[in-house]
Amino acid sequence: MLKDAQCHFPRLGMRVWKTLLSVLLVALTYHYLWGGRNACFACIGAVYAMGNHFHEGFKFGFNRFIGTLFGGLIVIPFYWLYYHQPFGIPQEIYLVLGLLCLFRLHIISGATTAIQPGAVIYFVVLFTQPVTTYVSYTIARVIDTAVGAIFSLVLNLLWPSRLDKRRGFDLPHTMQRWLKSNQRPECEEYPSKLTKEKNDSH
Repeated sequence: MLKDAQCHFPRLGMRVWKTLLSVLLVALTYHYLWGGRNACFACIGAVYAMGNHFHEGFKFGFNRFIGTLFGGLIVIPFYWLYYHQPFGIPQEIYLVLGLLCLFRLHIISGATTAIQPGAVIYFVVLFTQPVTTYVSYTIARVIDTAVGAIFSLVLNLLWPSRLDKRRGFDLPHTMQRWLKSNQRPECEEYPSKLTKEKNDSH
């Protein structure tokens, strides 16, 4: 009876331990080798880039990096526009125009699955950083994200999952799958279009 009442916690898998190790290595590197530099975005990048297998980690880690890079590129000019409000245009208009440019950049490049991390850095810089440091902060966060993702991807190479051991690593194929994941399937149609076609058939 008592035995049945005991709680049994699920077993922690390899991904959990590798993620913890990657974050630990990132934190130690930033604290001891890089003079106590802020490791926040690097740790986030490390968590994003640690998947159940190399392809999954590459997909999410690369998305995080691309999103942070694009968000950083857009927020630097729009930060100035937002706080200086040239032509008397309200700052809220510049806020949404910058976000629109970010969306367009992701869509044109095909990196639509990286929009969310791009928006994160866009808003973080715009609303939290002072004018004296926002450019250096943005550049540093892009670099930090890349560093964290690289830590996890390298760790995945050194400590491969069962699937990676069985299939091996194929970076060109992984990149191809990432590009494909950003594309809408040809057979996918919006509900409004399907409804219209059904009405036309009647």
